[in-house]
Amino acid sequence: MTVYQLDAAMVRDAVTAARPDSPDDEEAVSSAFARAAWSVLCEPGDGVAGDVVAACGADRALSLLLERADPQRWLDAGGGRLDVGAAEVAAGIERWSPRLSARGVVSALTSAARLGARLVLPGDAAWPSGADDLGRHAPLALWVRGRLAALEPPGGSVAVVGSRDSTAYGEHMAIEIAGGLGDRGFSVVSGAAYGIDAAAHRAALAVKRTTVAFVAGGVDRAYPAGHRDLLTRIAAYGAVVAELPCGASPTRWRFLQRNRLIAACSQAVVVVEAGRRSGSLNTAGHAAALGRPLGAVPGPATSALSAGCHRLLREYDAACVTSADEVAELALGRLPTEQPTLLEGMADDPDAVRVLDALSPRSARAADELARRTGLAPRTVAATLGLLALGGRVRESATGWVRA
Repeated sequence: MTVYQLDAAMVRDAVTAARPDSPDDEEAVSSAFARAAWSVLCEPGDGVAGDVVAACGADRALSLLLERADPQRWLDAGGGRLDVGAAEVAAGIERWSPRLSARGVVSALTSAARLGARLVLPGDAAWPSGADDLGRHAPLALWVRGRLAALEPPGGSVAVVGSRDSTAYGEHMAIEIAGGLGDRGFSVVSGAAYGIDAAAHRAALAVKRTTVAFVAGGVDRAYPAGHRDLLTRIAAYGAVVAELPCGASPTRWRFLQRNRLIAACSQAVVVVEAGRRSGSLNTAGHAAALGRPLGAVPGPATSALSAGCHRLLREYDAACVTSADEVAELALGRLPTEQPTLLEGMADDPDAVRVLDALSPRSARAADELARRTGLAPRTVAATLGLLALGGRVRESATGWVRA
């Protein structure tokens, strides 16, 4: 007997190794394998993948992809529940097909099991309910290293984020706020980056409270490398969480998509210190779009690293917070309504970001290789390369494309 063209026993062993406490009947194993496969096939936040999995089921959608089914069969399988048309499904098939490798999914599951990581799926007791607020852009699965209970802590959670190039003032405020939140029973959520993120995680660890790090690559990748020990400690007292399987590398696009999980899986988001173009403002934008309470810590008027916080306070109705007590009030208070989103205009075109991430300034890469690395359809890659070339951001050599 085979499952997805693989030996059924191999599939069962791989799934149960990454989900040891979950049902091991044929239907549950097949569904879990399919969810793991979709985390390999598509980039984080792929709305078309979210639609087809919601409408058809993860296992049926994976079968359609393996069968090379035409878009109309996908629409028929969705039974009228798909919110996308044939053209969007066809584009999705082009994106996902270059990564189609059943044995690659088995490898992802066994790698996670060797690390002690677990595959968590929607409907599991450990699944963070806030992630569902992302709708069609919600994660299809999560890979977790650490304590599964940390994903849905009984005391609630608050995201504390900010600049990588933090000042002593910013780190002091992050430590005071995160440590105080831990003392008040909150879990501290952040992104494990240098600067404010690291200060927030360390403060929670110092008071022996739960902290959760959402990372942009696989949970087996220590990024940044200097935080290997910190990530190990986070896994011991909380959890390191990724939307991508083990082995996946962080890229700029994946950092931006990771930010939506930080916002969604928290009761409130606080930006401690951020420049005018800080990635933390992207997290704040997701918080505003999701209706999460948003706070910002004011800084010196002359500090460029507080310019982003001041913008949040001035233009986006963020609450001014200066202590753990004020942040706790923000998290427990009434949710703000109709906050403007910061997502528009905060980053480059997403396709361009992904293509640029996949390019090297030295080694030429062919368009097919870029399609595999980015998860974009080959024709989308070709069109994006043309636009980037017009802008002087990439150039074509005899052997492929390089970043200018």
